[in-house]
Amino acid sequence: MGTTFGDLLRAHRRRARLTQEELADGSGVSVRAISDMERGRARGPQRRTVEALAGVLALAPAELDALAAAAKRGRARRQPEVAPCALPPDVSDLTGRDHALAALGEVVAGPGATSVVVVHGPPGAGKTSLAVRAGYRFGPRFADGCFFFDLRGMDTRPVHPAEVVHRVLLALGVQRPPGSEAERSDLYRELLRTRSTMLVLDNAADEAQVRPLLATGRGSLVLVTSRQVLGGLAAVARLGLDVLDRDASVALLGAIAGPARVAAERGAAQEVARLCGHLPLALRIAGNRLAGRPKWTVGHLAGQLADERRRLTALTSGDLQVRTAFEMSYRQLAAKAASLFRRLSVVPGATFTPDLAAVVAGVDRHEAEDTLEELVDASLLDTAETPGRYAFHDLIRVFAGERLVDEEPDHDDTRRRLVSWLIGTAVAAAGFFGPDARATPTGSLRDKDDAGAWLAAETGNWLGALRWAGAHGMHRAVLDLATAVHWYSDQRGRGETWAEVFTAGVAAARALGSVRDEAVQLNFLTWTRCVLLRDPERALALHADAWRAAVAAGDVKEQAWAVHYRAASEMRAGDLDSARDSAIRARELFRAADYPLGEQISSSCLGLVLHALHRYEEAAAVHRALLETVRAGRLDLSPVMADEMQASLLVRTAESLAELGRWAEVRVAATEALHHAVAATAPGSACDARYLLGLARYRLGDAVGARADLVAAAASVDERRPHRASAVLGLLADVLDELGDPAAAVRCRERAAGSRSADR
Repeated sequence: MGTTFGDLLRAHRRRARLTQEELADGSGVSVRAISDMERGRARGPQRRTVEALAGVLALAPAELDALAAAAKRGRARRQPEVAPCALPPDVSDLTGRDHALAALGEVVAGPGATSVVVVHGPPGAGKTSLAVRAGYRFGPRFADGCFFFDLRGMDTRPVHPAEVVHRVLLALGVQRPPGSEAERSDLYRELLRTRSTMLVLDNAADEAQVRPLLATGRGSLVLVTSRQVLGGLAAVARLGLDVLDRDASVALLGAIAGPARVAAERGAAQEVARLCGHLPLALRIAGNRLAGRPKWTVGHLAGQLADERRRLTALTSGDLQVRTAFEMSYRQLAAKAASLFRRLSVVPGATFTPDLAAVVAGVDRHEAEDTLEELVDASLLDTAETPGRYAFHDLIRVFAGERLVDEEPDHDDTRRRLVSWLIGTAVAAAGFFGPDARATPTGSLRDKDDAGAWLAAETGNWLGALRWAGAHGMHRAVLDLATAVHWYSDQRGRGETWAEVFTAGVAAARALGSVRDEAVQLNFLTWTRCVLLRDPERALALHADAWRAAVAAGDVKEQAWAVHYRAASEMRAGDLDSARDSAIRARELFRAADYPLGEQISSSCLGLVLHALHRYEEAAAVHRALLETVRAGRLDLSPVMADEMQASLLVRTAESLAELGRWAEVRVAATEALHHAVAATAPGSACDARYLLGLARYRLGDAVGARADLVAAAASVDERRPHRASAVLGLLADVLDELGDPAAAVRCRERAAGSRSADR
């Protein structure tokens, strides 16, 4: 086997210390032609071209003869029309991948050592399109060429590395590759060691398929794409391709279906993008369907995609199918991973933990976590933003649900087991809250902090379980959960969530025929409408139903609660005289029911009404008296509930004292309120205490101290209380003005104005 013309030309050019551009300038031969010669794509140039190059390279006569002979041998060989490892056609509408291309550009421009970059992501994320674009953009920077290979990693029989080695040898001009695989591999490494190449290995199955191909020269790049993470490869960079954002998704639709058409129905286009899960393959198919059906509206396609049962079928255009892309990855899974993948489709929330996966799979937590990681490596699951949690891509979840229906038609037990576990755990967690909280630590729920964290993190899951349970006749479970979370809902969660929970509780009580439970849930719902959603008119309408149910049940305690919530609703509606009368009546009913805690709560409501009537001394006296009752231990409260109630009463006392301008007393009360609120993990009371403490410090001349308190209050203000956010931000703006920071004050006032708008 003789030395090729390209090898000789490269050696002479490097000896002369010339770049391809410099050789081109001197010889009149184009840079592209010189590059093709050195890469073996043009193996036999004509004699005049050889002589032009030799003149610039200052070759001796013998060297010129050898170069000309190599060119003649190259001309004698029959050249293929297309290089055996050329890049596929580039896509003109690659969208939303500028950041990834920039990251690849930094690698290419980096130090001269060989670089391995792995691009991984879910099926349909556009890994191949990115790799091809990178090949066209960066390939010319590698003197010895860019080679592309589809390794067909998802096929039943992926491409063997030996086949790639053989094709590279042919591309490098080796006329008769060695007979044995080992010899070909040795020659492959030897030839690439002295070359600068870009090797694109697309659609790799695993590390074992890639490792034999990593022999490249100094200043080379190996770009590997795979649905697997390929964590076993030593890579200088890993680019995880995610779905596109909304704007890029709509732009891709427009690039395919026509920008004017998409712009005319931008809202519908955004909905199509959402239903496609912002996945490039799905968006491309949707765009192709629109392009092929010019009479369709974008809204019509959105309507087709809205039916989850038909969505994957609708995302088909010619030989492009989203379902097929997912099936290829699914077929690679072991039986255990495939089973968990299918069953995770019944999870109601957006994210989940190994504990929840263990429930649906019927295995222990550690085995579930190992399998989840296997699914992440296969790009069929993703890690969520919160460490330790996992998430589906929307369309992959739909596919998993299809597999579950087809392969496990009797999967109802799996869903019921999950729903029962979620509701049971939520009930147990809620047991850590309330005046008589005596919950027993169990599993991961060791204390109130654990319980609160679980309820907050798993809201989407236990709320979804509640919905399913209500729709499938699990009324007792629904009622148990709605009853359990009442005290937890007092200062946590969103009003809309609790309105849904307690509405479901009312329906469950009615389905079970329990008038008393109906009264309880209606009272909870009245409180939610009045206090959390600030809708006193609707709350008053609900009160009438709650009162009737409580009377029908003969339950004096629930009657008292109904009148108490009426007082709160009347106060918020501005009917203060009626609110005062209702608060007094509620206190009497609680006393008749022998429920001291109820008396305490209704008396506190009376104090609020007195405050609203500008009877601040009386209001402060009422709350101070109630505070002494709690401190004396006469209500048999849990330590946490005692802290929570003291925090609330001290905040109300401080608010009345603030109206009287008694700032030193406000500071004392607010400081103590903050201590109890933090101990009770009561974020609403903590925010109020910080606001009042900041107000007191400001009025007492300590603007610096006030700023610290108000900044902390602003950071923790509850979104469901925009009125408090407005007050905190407005006062903070005044403080910042006084401290000489007008720009920050303007920003605070703008945020305060936004909060006031939200409160309307």
